[in-house]
Amino acid sequence: MSRRARRLLRPLVRRLLPGAPVGGPAATGREHLVAGADGRPIPVTEAGQGPAVLLLHAGSADRSSWAGVAAALAGRFRVLRFDRWTYRDGHADAAPAGADAMAAEVRDVLAVAAAVGERPLLVGHSSGAVVALESALAAPPAFRGLALYEPPVAVAAPLGGEALRRARAALDAGDPDRAITIHMREIVGAGRLAVAALRRVPPVWQVVRGHAAAQVTDDEAIESLGVGLDRYAQLELPVLLPGGGRSPAHLRERLDALAAALPRLDSVVVLEGQGHMANLRAPGEVAQVIAAFADRLAS
Repeated sequence: MSRRARRLLRPLVRRLLPGAPVGGPAATGREHLVAGADGRPIPVTEAGQGPAVLLLHAGSADRSSWAGVAAALAGRFRVLRFDRWTYRDGHADAAPAGADAMAAEVRDVLAVAAAVGERPLLVGHSSGAVVALESALAAPPAFRGLALYEPPVAVAAPLGGEALRRARAALDAGDPDRAITIHMREIVGAGRLAVAALRRVPPVWQVVRGHAAAQVTDDEAIESLGVGLDRYAQLELPVLLPGGGRSPAHLRERLDALAAALPRLDSVVVLEGQGHMANLRAPGEVAQVIAAFADRLAS
């Protein structure tokens, strides 16, 4: 892809696909392995010194999507990140049941948290924020608090419903292009022109379709949790809820509903001028919000 094409497409891809390689900070840090609950090693990237912060990436992504935020935090914090279970080792190709996939995700988070040697601040983005919520429910003492950037929680209706069933059917029929298009158009809410623009650039679309199996499995894991937020009313941990002022309206509605359900809400912080991909577009701003919350937890 030409440099000009990358420059034109970067804002679009960053808004829709946090894992697409169209530029941005390079991942840096120390690499080590943590024993996973299933016996497989979990590669973890660690940087900096200080209180621990554990970052969980969004769907259609990997740990590199947090690289800019991690670099901004590493001056004061020990920052850890890893590729989530669904997006690692071809796990999604086995098409596990949604609840099993979520349970595997949570086991990985708890394994990494246990290896930290202290209670980390757990930070999640999008579907990674839902995994963070479920991990905190499973083992509240493992974490100091939660920072959740726009988790797509199911407030009054399933996340995907019939559209997700069609996406799974397309994937099972060997059509990842249709599966990921259904996800983007009908579950994420991306516009037709935006998706068409991505399809017209083969190197970018190859990345997009390459995430199809994991993304559908990710959606199904969230769907398995059911509808409603009552489960989070028992979460006795301080929670920060950042969001973007330019994010899709349904994400802000979900964030506000979650804020009303949480017993120990710290605050809702809206990053004006930013959208769902603020971790890529404004990593320093996101890092400042996380650092301020970490400081409040320590005081």
